[in-house]
Amino acid sequence: MTLILALDFGGTKLAAALVNIGSRKWLRYERRLSPVGADASTDLEIMRSLIYSVLQDTKPAAIGVSFGGPVDASTGTVRLSHHVAGWENIPLKALLEEEFGVTVDVDNDANVAALGEHRFGAGQGYDSLFYITVSTGVGGGWILNGKPWRGAGGMAGEIGHIVIDPAGPVCLCGKRGCVERLASGPYMAQNVREILENELSRRRRGEVLRSLVGDNLTLLTGQLVSEAAAAGDDLAKEVLHKAAWALGVGIGNVANLINPQRFVLGGGVTKAGEDFWRVVRHVARETALPEVDFEVVPAVLGDDAPLWGGVAIASITIPNL
Repeated sequence: MTLILALDFGGTKLAAALVNIGSRKWLRYERRLSPVGADASTDLEIMRSLIYSVLQDTKPAAIGVSFGGPVDASTGTVRLSHHVAGWENIPLKALLEEEFGVTVDVDNDANVAALGEHRFGAGQGYDSLFYITVSTGVGGGWILNGKPWRGAGGMAGEIGHIVIDPAGPVCLCGKRGCVERLASGPYMAQNVREILENELSRRRRGEVLRSLVGDNLTLLTGQLVSEAAAAGDDLAKEVLHKAAWALGVGIGNVANLINPQRFVLGGGVTKAGEDFWRVVRHVARETALPEVDFEVVPAVLGDDAPLWGGVAIASITIPNL
């Protein structure tokens, strides 16, 4: 039995899974939320416990790692995380290879998930696709001519930091009006929270949102905004519509620039319901030139896309998967 270990260092969650080469079912799978205030050391310790839990007494043939932030894929060094402190220039590949004694491949989560969807999911049979993850942040990964395309410095695909509203709110990256600033889960929650805090005397809007968190606005998340929108909350629908608009503008511009066959959307925010998808597709189509043909489809692998991408990058040199 030849085993592949796949790891996912997300912005808010950590996951490890083990698969037998050639199988499409996990042998073992562990997932844990990253605690509030976590840093790189915290996340590494949690991931080590997950790894030993899924490995038990076995040893993998290779390890594939998805990391939620910029990565130098040639060296497996994490450049930084926008969401977890202490990840600056951490040699993650070297650390894991030293501890586990097998080859380790590390790349940015969107690049890895793009490869996972291309190999195992919604991108099967397509030569070109752009995978977009919409969750803690908004990132993108390219498959061109059947292969990952990372750009000259490994930073290709950063659709989250396309500026679509130069007068918009300030993003974590320092620019104003990025796609991520309007469309990611935490920022949607922040936008709703700020509106509700400024309207304390007007309790006509956001009633479903308030009831979901018991008036404790610090508990708001992007997922709760999506749930409230599905339940008919006007404020949640307004914020979700703006997020879908931002994503659609970004997709339409990318379609004009590189013209992939498919856009595959994954991540938590994309579970926001049919209205979200309708707006994304409509705005993307309006933004792109009429002659540019493309599809916008949901990821098939869901939250496991980065893990299956980890399997793909780890198994490139191993036949028969």
